[in-house]
Amino acid sequence: MNHRLIPIFLVVGLVAAPTSAQESPVYPSDAGPYRVETVADGLTFPWGMQFLPDGGMLVTEKDPGQLRIIRDGNLDERAISGVPDVAARGQGGLLDVRLHPDFEANSMIYLSYSTACTTDGGDGGATTAVARGTLDLGAYALEGVEEIFVADACTGRGQHFGSRLVFDDAGYLFVTVGDRGEMQQAQNPANHQGTLNRLNEDGSIPADNPFVGRNGYQPSIWAYGIRSPQGLAIHPETRELWETEHGPQGGDELNRIEAGENYGWPVITYGVNYGSSRRPIGDGLTEAPGLVQPVHFWVPSIAVSGLVIYDGDVFPEWQGSAFVGGLAGQQLARVDFADDGTTSVEVLLGEHGQRIRDVRQGPDGYLYLLTDVGGEQASVLRLAPATAAN
Repeated sequence: MNHRLIPIFLVVGLVAAPTSAQESPVYPSDAGPYRVETVADGLTFPWGMQFLPDGGMLVTEKDPGQLRIIRDGNLDERAISGVPDVAARGQGGLLDVRLHPDFEANSMIYLSYSTACTTDGGDGGATTAVARGTLDLGAYALEGVEEIFVADACTGRGQHFGSRLVFDDAGYLFVTVGDRGEMQQAQNPANHQGTLNRLNEDGSIPADNPFVGRNGYQPSIWAYGIRSPQGLAIHPETRELWETEHGPQGGDELNRIEAGENYGWPVITYGVNYGSSRRPIGDGLTEAPGLVQPVHFWVPSIAVSGLVIYDGDVFPEWQGSAFVGGLAGQQLARVDFADDGTTSVEVLLGEHGQRIRDVRQGPDGYLYLLTDVGGEQASVLRLAPATAAN
């Protein structure tokens, strides 16, 4: 039998086989007590996760650059072959994973990662790239892999690669790229540093992108002035694009992204330079004409990461809230939006003491989290109401 032709729904399994209610800790929240269940463990620096239609879960491991599968609470020992080679340096490696909108028909997935490149000075560097391929679950392989986007963001630095992926309702692919540690380049749209990009599914440029045909702008750019984007999500009701990004020593941001806008980094920021002196960045501005303000910002920084806007039925009191992982902050932040446009934050998992790398809403309506730990110590966690039966 040709495994590539096996419909995905024939591969049976469920991702969630969490710890029992007696074993999982319970914490308070404004919506009532919730339980933290371990779905699977044994991961090394996981970065992105994606649910499969059959109930399984794909998880990327940043370093060593592997794509793994979890079923029935078990992390398969085999890594999926055929994944692109990654430049696993600093914050780089294998990053996000997304299914093609028509995955059940074509079995295609998309991966973002850091890839080797040569800097203008001839030194070895790295940049952000995106590839796609057909997932053959029978052979545990990614086949027909093609690189569809390589960012013009090659530097010898090891930080701020981005790179989250999300498809919108029209089938356009959005890709984030960080400033790569060169802050001033986020205001230079002639390259991809500090940008959010919009592509067709094959990596070509949509004709209606805001900067198509404009001199001095990369045509893939949808928005720019972005520092280190770590979360990206489509709002389940408004269908708007939302993003989270790291600030320097404060100034982490939650942004509503609109076409053609400049989000200000580093001209405006609520953060300051690293070090005990906490010197202002640039002129120390937090706002300026023509530059977009964040919907919410954090001072001090929690090192924001993955993002989801919740619309499930498991936690009805949380519907419409944004959930943002915190790395240095070791928390899950729930951002609530008032009718007058103000925001408030409830800190969840503060007692749990783990770095949260990614946040996704499962097809079952529960919240799933990736912890950020090396040495096969990281886990997939699930939040459930304390009264829910396992």
